[in-house]
Amino acid sequence: MVGESPALQTVKATIEKVAPTEARVLITGQNGTGKELVAHWIHEKSKRQEKPYVAVNCAAIPSELIESELFGHEKGSFTSAHKQRLGKFEQADGGTLFLDEIGDMSLAAQSKVLRALQENLITRVGSDKDIKVDVRVIAATNKDLKKEIEEGKFREDLYHRLSVILIQVPPLKDRKDDIPLLLNKFLEDIAQENGSLPKKITPEAITYLKELPWTGNIRELRNVVERLVILGEPT
Repeated sequence: MVGESPALQTVKATIEKVAPTEARVLITGQNGTGKELVAHWIHEKSKRQEKPYVAVNCAAIPSELIESELFGHEKGSFTSAHKQRLGKFEQADGGTLFLDEIGDMSLAAQSKVLRALQENLITRVGSDKDIKVDVRVIAATNKDLKKEIEEGKFREDLYHRLSVILIQVPPLKDRKDDIPLLLNKFLEDIAQENGSLPKKITPEAITYLKELPWTGNIRELRNVVERLVILGEPT
């Protein structure tokens, strides 16, 4: 969480307050703003820090597989289920489960996640046995979930279960004063990855970069820095 801008300081202060608790957190923000970094920091500052941190990108898993991914399955429960498999809830038992892009989850899976949050119980696909789990759930989305609720695409009861604490991660355009610090961090990281000395960016270049729109946010900035390091002239 690199930066000293007021917008980022608000996020950091909220993390400091909520991390030691067991409260569920819903992180919102545009793509590339660092929502998973916020979730990981909450885990690292929580009482569960020595337990597993398991992340799931709900948008990257086909709807027909999301239940198996989250809750596991028994051998033979479907065609390709050649052996028993533990789901992410069981893998995260005692720790933190980060559900990224939860707005892309099917309504069927949402109902089972809701039950897991209400009762701390999950059921593997192909089984009728309840399994008790102790998991702190942190969710994130780039969607307007209240609009999704109005359109019937997201369960309102699940929204209220997830959003005990709301953290809005600011886009890079709202924290442009952090760009010089981010540039230095990325230059150091890229140099370390390549086993070379960090390159430098001129003050004029920094001023120019601060004026760009950065619709891809921090992820886009990092990509641009890496491109400059690779294609730029040796220093």
